[in-house]
Amino acid sequence: MAGPAFRLSTLFPDWDETIFHVHEDWLVPHYVNPEKMTALLNMHSWILQFNGQTILVDTCIGNDKDRMPAEKWHQVQSPYLERLAQAGFEPEDIDMVMCTHLHVDHVGWNTRLLGGRWVPTFPNAKYIFSRTEFEHFQANAADMDRISFDDSVLPIIEHGLAEMTDGNHVLGEGLLLEPAPGHTPGHVTLTLEAGNHTAIFTGDILHHPLQIHYPHWNSRFCSLPDEARTSRRRVLEYCVERDALLMPAHFGPPHCCKIDRAGEAYSIRWYQN
Repeated sequence: MAGPAFRLSTLFPDWDETIFHVHEDWLVPHYVNPEKMTALLNMHSWILQFNGQTILVDTCIGNDKDRMPAEKWHQVQSPYLERLAQAGFEPEDIDMVMCTHLHVDHVGWNTRLLGGRWVPTFPNAKYIFSRTEFEHFQANAADMDRISFDDSVLPIIEHGLAEMTDGNHVLGEGLLLEPAPGHTPGHVTLTLEAGNHTAIFTGDILHHPLQIHYPHWNSRFCSLPDEARTSRRRVLEYCVERDALLMPAHFGPPHCCKIDRAGEAYSIRWYQN
């Protein structure tokens, strides 16, 4: 699903338009609209099949939900479940749902409307929430995030499907949740290690590939700026050291990449497999 098209100067307080010309050869057409100078963001989930488990990471916007004033997200009727089926998965096949954080665009398909009630979309799954994140949103969520907390998070609690995690948390062999605060106070990453292969699912630690080249840039949505920079650096260093796949929530196609060090910053190797 195409995400919101923020002007780069709005998304990144440190934006300098000369930077576009430095990177124009790869930014267009997938990552920047040059006519409007907007960042092209994606919204997608990831599915892992690992050690007999099927795990869904982040659940996007959801259907039938009140999301005003975000008109493009309001009462959406997207083919999310149909696309899931095309990939070979029914909702009942999902064993675990992991939300990197609880913003509106990462929890929407946690639930669906059935008989006038919000019920878990994935009835056989454990839903993994950071306790720090849950308690922060429970106390502080406002506007759209309050509405999505009420219709996409609380019903999971009420149905007894939530599992709260604290600190580093092993989900299974080769699967590690780690705190990565900054974008939100309780944001987490999921690292998968299988032999020589490693991937890290990073949610909103990076919104846009330009942040690989400029890791000190925070988006306007990072609530704890210093911690966001620290988490971003840690993840990028991990990717360099382990040749790990970076699996963000909002990058356009091909959606994931590997990272090389470039002086005090980093560069991108897009993953085409």
